[in-house]
Amino acid sequence: MSNRHTHTYTQLAPMDAKIEEMYERKRKIELGGGEKRIQAQHDKGKLTARERIHLLLDDDTFVELNAFVEHRAHHLGLDAEAPGEGVVTGYGKIHGRLVYVFAQDFTVFGGALGEMHAQKIVKVMDLAAKNGAPIIGLNDSGGARIQEGVVSLDGYGHIFYRNSIYSGVIPQISVIMGPCAGGAVYSPAITDFVFMVEKTSQMFITGPKVIESVTGEKISAEELGGARVHASKSGNAHFIASSEPEVLDQVRRLISYLPQNNEEDPPRIYSKDDRGWIEELKEIVPFEGTKVYDVRQLIELIVDDQDFMEVQPDFAKNIVIGFGRIQGQSVGIIANQPKVMAGGLDINSSDKLSRFIRFCDCFNIPLITFEDVTGFFPGVNQEHGGIIRHGAKILYAYSEATVPKITVILRKAYGGAYVALNSKAIGADIVYAWPNAEIAVMGPEGAANIIYAKEIQNSDNPAETRAKKIAEYRERYANPYIAAAYGMVDDVIDPRETRLKLIESLEMLKNKRESRPAKKHGNIPL
Repeated sequence: MSNRHTHTYTQLAPMDAKIEEMYERKRKIELGGGEKRIQAQHDKGKLTARERIHLLLDDDTFVELNAFVEHRAHHLGLDAEAPGEGVVTGYGKIHGRLVYVFAQDFTVFGGALGEMHAQKIVKVMDLAAKNGAPIIGLNDSGGARIQEGVVSLDGYGHIFYRNSIYSGVIPQISVIMGPCAGGAVYSPAITDFVFMVEKTSQMFITGPKVIESVTGEKISAEELGGARVHASKSGNAHFIASSEPEVLDQVRRLISYLPQNNEEDPPRIYSKDDRGWIEELKEIVPFEGTKVYDVRQLIELIVDDQDFMEVQPDFAKNIVIGFGRIQGQSVGIIANQPKVMAGGLDINSSDKLSRFIRFCDCFNIPLITFEDVTGFFPGVNQEHGGIIRHGAKILYAYSEATVPKITVILRKAYGGAYVALNSKAIGADIVYAWPNAEIAVMGPEGAANIIYAKEIQNSDNPAETRAKKIAEYRERYANPYIAAAYGMVDDVIDPRETRLKLIESLEMLKNKRESRPAKKHGNIPL
């Protein structure tokens, strides 16, 4: 705030006095909980709500709303002032495009959510939905404001309701920048993407003390619900960073791939990358099906400027998902990761993959699937854990999606996993296969063991006969040409022309229009 507003009100004309009073009130609100609490926030390695907004948005674009809102509860120690009601709300721009934002202020009542605090958030969410722009929440709160009782819980309910109703209408992003406990964690869980900061942000339903008192288990807040835990074990966090500036920069990067709302296409951002034919692609996937490789190297070779923003990189590593661009067009990329579990699909990867498909479909982002899959992962734990139900989500998500859907079969495509990963039967627009692709009910080894069991068993040299039958099966059946003969594969392509084929297909599909039967909504197997 400018230092020019320093006169006493009595020395000024009536209107000037009122203007001076307004600036004084705003200055007080901008200080939040005061210099001491701001310093305490900095001592923890955390920024204030306003500092965070400044880093997130384009320079000088933030417009604050409802700064003068005050709480109405004056009991149980709540007589103290709460500047801004513990949350800063408003709108601004990222890369020149409108976004709405709220940032909880930990310096005021520990960012605890009360009736009017929630009302400020709800208002900005409603504005975002009405104007078709993303909403970004910077969460740093001790939870519900206990002194306000049930009205604080009701406030959470109003936020959850809007998270749910606006899902698929506008992108919703949550950034956890401090503690996030109890009911407060459900709002981020409903939103599209969750960002966390290492060491300073946590999420949990019940904290370490409650857990210890109920179950006797001792655990720290970081071990229970820190960024690393949610990024690698629970899958609740999509992105993590080591500092607040870094995490906010990640949010800005993610926004660049997304449209403003469900009725718009993502922004097209052209680069100087005019590659078509890529020689290195011929060598990146080992010909032998048992050899591993890192599919992310392939993805980076294909996307513009080798710029790939992976989502949930530390969770369910056997599937890779994320955003890239091909000739400036934003695309959602899905790929089996042979480095982990031979690229097979399990419970966690099914959930990770299905939700990403549905997000891209909500927001008009074409889907490209790079397939190299041995099947659904076997095991008692997987079966008892519900792999059938979880795997069915993949089938449902791909079938339901109406955005352009392209599949490239890199090597293996076996069994039900072949069908599930965007096959022609469930709605793929274009399916390409590399010449070494093996498309079959199962791998040649398993198939030969079943089909030629007696012949192998009765042979004088079972091992030699088995090897011969495996080679025979691979040559005759485990190739892309049978599927191509039936129209299940549109073309068998030279690996080096993969990017070129994707460019052509995306251009051809850019005006795709497809509808589904009229219904209230489907019933995905959750």
